Amino acid sequence: MRKLHYAVAVLGLFTLEGVKADQAATLQILQRNACTACHQATVKTVGPSWQDVANRYRDGSKTAAELGESVKKGSTGQWGPVPMPPQAQLNDADLATVTQWILSSH
Repeated sequence: MRKLHYAVAVLGLFTLEGVKADQAATLQILQRNACTACHQATVKTVGPSWQDVANRYRDGSKTAAELGESVKKGSTGQWGPVPMPPQAQLNDADLATVTQWILSSH
């Protein structure tokens, strides 16, 4: 029984490390593409916080792919008077990582 508890604890550590690694990789993408200049995790700055975005679409009204398209093409008026400039430099893999993270982790 003791070995089982140890195995479960070790497995839990690997799972937590994986989550931390995924989040760190996502944050690197956000920083590398200057997303953090206008957005923060929980505080509205120039644009909405990622938490606010997740809360708005928590009902499934926008998928990660749809959010990604909005990020890539830019938008006006969805979050107030400040437009979101197009982020065409984001490659599709990074865009999918970021939008899935925003919608699933907040």
